[in-house]
Amino acid sequence: MEQILIRNLPAGTKAALRARAAHRRRSVEAEVREILAEALAREPVTIVDLVSMDEEGADIEFEPRRLGLASRTPEL
Repeated sequence: MEQILIRNLPAGTKAALRARAAHRRRSVEAEVREILAEALAREPVTIVDLVSMDEEGADIEFEPRRLGLASRTPEL
């Protein structure tokens, strides 16, 4: 399992998460996992997103090369 640490949350965020988790009878960690999973499901990661990241997860520019293909009318 992977882990992340989130620093510098806006004021009140942790309290709001704690209240939301309590309302749903979950731990704060379980609630945050659910929120992240739902957000990522709404906007799935594409192959271009994955390829445009280096090993450490930092964004790098990625512009696919053109293949030089063009449409043309067939001769009959």
